[in-house]
Amino acid sequence: MRPVAKFCVISAMSKQPSRLCAASLLALMMAWPAFAGRDIDQDEALRLVEQGELLPLQQILDDALGRYPGRLLEVELEFEDGRYIYEIELVTQDKRVIELEYDGQTGRLLEIDEED
Repeated sequence: MRPVAKFCVISAMSKQPSRLCAASLLALMMAWPAFAGRDIDQDEALRLVEQGELLPLQQILDDALGRYPGRLLEVELEFEDGRYIYEIELVTQDKRVIELEYDGQTGRLLEIDEED
């Protein structure tokens, strides 16, 4: 038998993945949305801001556009890895597309990504 993944083994005779492997892969695929970020809708965002658990979007936008003056393209709010993340995409005055990720509770800039 040779390993396909840490938990999957293919039999040298049958060349078929084991049932345990298939079940494990199916469970992983079903749980995948839990690992990816969960989108937060505007009603939930408003409730979180009112409860003091999330900074207002305007505060995040003021910082983003202060760092990179330009035009806003898109905003997303997700709950990812146990925290709220604002994803801000904008076009700078010199026509660069920048994506910024902010911690929604602290306002700390977490990541800057410039698209090609």
